[in-house]
Amino acid sequence: MTVTDAPRVRLADPAADPAAGPGGGPAAGPAAGPAADRRARRRADRERELAAPHGWLSLAGFHWLPSRPEPLPGVPGLWLADDAGAHLRPGETDGPRVQGPDVADGAYDGDVPEGGSVVLGTFLPAGREPVDGAAPDEPAPGVTAGAVTAGETSAVAIELVRRTGRLAIRLRDPHARARLDFAGVPVFEHDPSWALEMPVRLYDAPQELVVGAARPGLVHRLQAVGELDLTRGDRTVTLVLTGGPGDAPTLLFSDEAPGVAPWRLARPELPGSLTPGGSGVARLDLNEAVNLPYAFSDHGTCPAPPPGNHVPFAVTAGEQAPR
Repeated sequence: MTVTDAPRVRLADPAADPAAGPGGGPAAGPAAGPAADRRARRRADRERELAAPHGWLSLAGFHWLPSRPEPLPGVPGLWLADDAGAHLRPGETDGPRVQGPDVADGAYDGDVPEGGSVVLGTFLPAGREPVDGAAPDEPAPGVTAGAVTAGETSAVAIELVRRTGRLAIRLRDPHARARLDFAGVPVFEHDPSWALEMPVRLYDAPQELVVGAARPGLVHRLQAVGELDLTRGDRTVTLVLTGGPGDAPTLLFSDEAPGVAPWRLARPELPGSLTPGGSGVARLDLNEAVNLPYAFSDHGTCPAPPPGNHVPFAVTAGEQAPR
């Protein structure tokens, strides 16, 4: 999928651990064994990525850039956006300054494409001490590597984003309450019956879809690449798969389970021989359905599912709502 805020995790995209309890710990009982151990490791990877100093749990602010130089709440400098992109100019000289490879004396000029993001710099809020000797963060999923460097794991990262034609900055603060209070993502107990095999068909060519977003007033343009038939008992629903060049198809869906986010994401495993216009049988383990970043924060801009991607029954598998 070519939009940001669609998580990418080491296991295939942040995935739930079927063998973990609601707090992320290993489940007891007959699930124990090599498969459960693998799921526990995936769960640990998932939660470690979420809780990275500038990961998705660190989102702490979202500010549209004004059309003339103005200060933004809690951010150094004066900001504006115009046809040439985003611009930062120094404000008061005795306060914090933004630092970054493309920031010179507190000034920055740059841009990102629609749906794109880049960490343009960091700043250390007044009264906060830097953390020395820390290893650099990995770039957050969907974010171009920028200015988060060793010794700055207590600094606030400034992420420049473009959404629906407008530029904004999003703040990633290691001291964000969601990160400091994080105790794991609740998940349903692993249920092998949610590991499904189902017919899948790829379109001859991608079809553009315009969908809504977690943040009101935004839209995303997705590429529909195919569809699959999900059957549970005597009920079948056809769901649209989305993706982009070089990306594995993803499934954005809503369902009727209580205590889950409004929509979640899963990754079907398609036959390796499947080509555009072809059909086959896909494997979809809904125990690995995950939340998108918007479920953890008010500052996510994640795409909504394609129209009609609602499962008309409860999918009691995968991650539950984290808040």
